Amino acid sequence: MSDATLHALAQDPDDFAVQIADQIESFIVAVTEVAKGEDPDSAVPFLLLEVSQLLLAGGRLGAYEDVLPDERYEPDLGPEPDVDELRERFAYLLDPVDVYSEVFDPYEPRKAPVAHRISDDIADVVADLRHGLAHYRAGRTTEALWWWQFSYFTNWGTTASACLRALQSLVAHVRLNQPLEDLHGLDTDEDLAEDDLAEQAGAVMVQELGNLGRRRARS
Repeated sequence: MSDATLHALAQDPDDFAVQIADQIESFIVAVTEVAKGEDPDSAVPFLLLEVSQLLLAGGRLGAYEDVLPDERYEPDLGPEPDVDELRERFAYLLDPVDVYSEVFDPYEPRKAPVAHRISDDIADVVADLRHGLAHYRAGRTTEALWWWQFSYFTNWGTTASACLRALQSLVAHVRLNQPLEDLHGLDTDEDLAEDDLAEQAGAVMVQELGNLGRRRARS
């Protein structure tokens, strides 16, 4: 175990919360900027970097001692911020490489892959993180840490990890000049058997992927 991890395990909760909150705020700001589409060529590489850094915060939360909330019931936060615009922006920006296939739980035997969307993943992760951030900004540090840790194990950690794998695969195919098979209509709304999904999974040709990250490298 590294010195950094040992330090984190013994760290004061308030100091730890500040560091985690800073990482989370940085992620939300960064992906919101990427979603504006001002630099589409760099969208996938930037997302790869940001999701990787977020998962470092997730790993620290996972290694940290169990956080117990101060109150039995979660305080009311009011209406949840809408992430639909962020989802739609990424769906447009990442089309046609938005959809990918992933095994939900690698420890479940013979688990069939399912279709996911990077745009859905990022929006769902941001929604989870904002929920904890609302507690943090209201001065409920323990509640925020509890929520970020709990939702890391139950939702956003798994979601971000799957998203990272897809982003890494996209970047690797571009950098290694390896074209992929056509999508053939793969969609998250379909209920596909494993054989069907395996036949349909993939992405677009490397020339189209290049528009998301390769053209700038040549200039």
